[in-house]
Amino acid sequence: MALRQSVSTDQAPEAIGPYSQAVRSGSLLFCSGQVPLDPSTGEIVKDEIEGQTRRCLENLAAVCEAAGGSLADAVRCTVYLTDMGDFARVNEVYGSFFEDAEPPARVTVGVAALPKGADVEVDAIVAL
Repeated sequence: MALRQSVSTDQAPEAIGPYSQAVRSGSLLFCSGQVPLDPSTGEIVKDEIEGQTRRCLENLAAVCEAAGGSLADAVRCTVYLTDMGDFARVNEVYGSFFEDAEPPARVTVGVAALPKGADVEVDAIVAL
């Protein structure tokens, strides 16, 4: 196997820049950040923060599955928020994705803006 292998799926939005949806290196999968883009339209999902968070995590899960893994195997996630006042609401949705597994380590960062006007972005490092 190559030292690094690009991973992609049409079940998650295409990259909106010069990057891969994820890159596998050995037994680790490094997933690019997912904003709440609908994979079928490429358009931003401008739901409430809960819906945006769910779409980000569904996109990440699809990328993990394309690599033969699962979001439940994430070892670290980073959540980027344009409004830290949304922290508790994001946590509620985020936690629902890890109900059957111990949640990964996580960092949450407040940011001024995100691509496409999103309010949240999530990335992950996953053990395969």
